[in-house]
Amino acid sequence: MNTIKTKDIQIAYIGGGSQGWAWGLMSDLANEEAISGKVKLYDINYQAAYQNELIGNRLLERSDVAGKWEYEAVKTIDEALTGADFVIISILPGSFDDMESDVHFPEKYGVYQSVGDTVGPGGLVRALRSIPIFVDIATQIREYAPKAWVINYTNPMSLCTRTLYATFPEIKAIGCCHEVFGTQKLLASMVQESLGIEGVKRQEIKVNVLGINHFTWIDQASYKGVDLMPLYEKFVDKYAENGFEGSERGHWMNNHFVSAERVKFDLFKRFGVIAAAGDRHLAEFMPNTWYLKSPEMVREWKFGLTPVAWRKQNKQALVEKSKRLADGTEPFEQKMTGEEGIDIMKGLLGLGEFMTNVNIPNKGQISGIPNDVVVETNAVFSYDSVRPVLAGELPKPVQNMVMRHVTNQETVLQAALQKDKDLAFQAFVQDPLLSTIKPEDAQELFNEMLAKTGQL
Repeated sequence: MNTIKTKDIQIAYIGGGSQGWAWGLMSDLANEEAISGKVKLYDINYQAAYQNELIGNRLLERSDVAGKWEYEAVKTIDEALTGADFVIISILPGSFDDMESDVHFPEKYGVYQSVGDTVGPGGLVRALRSIPIFVDIATQIREYAPKAWVINYTNPMSLCTRTLYATFPEIKAIGCCHEVFGTQKLLASMVQESLGIEGVKRQEIKVNVLGINHFTWIDQASYKGVDLMPLYEKFVDKYAENGFEGSERGHWMNNHFVSAERVKFDLFKRFGVIAAAGDRHLAEFMPNTWYLKSPEMVREWKFGLTPVAWRKQNKQALVEKSKRLADGTEPFEQKMTGEEGIDIMKGLLGLGEFMTNVNIPNKGQISGIPNDVVVETNAVFSYDSVRPVLAGELPKPVQNMVMRHVTNQETVLQAALQKDKDLAFQAFVQDPLLSTIKPEDAQELFNEMLAKTGQL
């Protein structure tokens, strides 16, 4: 049977000057022969988008490229959006200097953050910076590409995606995050170790996903009909104290993005369900006395604080690499990223049903959480359709923790939309990472952080 191919697909990439996600998209598109078309790259840094135009179009010359795509840098967002079938949003809200304030200013008050992009003082201020940007993006999509499917990769994922719907309720938007994939990989490693089965793929690990982004949970997991929950309990007992050092990305001490899974294991022992995000993210949703009281405590839990200085240094290295890729002095390494954006697009184009975890408004797929809040569950993608999978209800203690953050995020959204500084602080001071500092110190920190990044 001949493979169905779809040509002339139009993708608008907002944040098209990216030196990470954009290159990953190029590589994944190059490996997929079923779809082809044009990617319009829009970025507030036009030169970075133009560099990516040169890089992307070089792939057309290669014989090992299955997917044929033309790349064009454009100077206005309306030019990018006009005629788009898909819109991809992958931006840095603000600058790395802003992020440095988000992550490191709170340290003066003894508040440490391992990422600082979702919750905690850094995540909240980043949200206040992001929401107006996403209001503008949603407004432009409503004007120029109202029927396009929108795939958001930007953090804070829940609030960015929520803002799109709050601004343009008819938008067809989803938020995509790979954190659950890491938990599936961990479970695949467990199956290999515990059952002696080699070559287990993470896609073979079937899970029921429910929660909010970066605070996602799994209450059912199986592999080819085998219930993995009892197996995971034994696995946790074995590795809870010293951690599991099985990451394919290396050791946690040598990689800012790797952990020994001790936070994940600890949460399972306390609550009986699998926390399905990386330890760096999970730790930030809990009171700071649990995992983030000090750098020394973080090391005991065997994960890391990602310094923004490292991100800045890495950014400069990527800028130099971009120049080499654009002029052809360094070959573009074509490899699959493991992201599922292409599979999602194929499903929406009618090229076969596809199921994965995504962030979309709650319409009853999770019980006990208000409708319209952006939640993370499995969903089925088919022609021009996303159908959330009924996920059920979280255990009450876990739901209570999740709801605290849901309420805070909804408060932050309204504060940003109304430009209400007092309302924003009411959310800020209730974040669990600030549970050990005085309200007056929290107010001082809040004012300093807003003054630094110019919000509200």
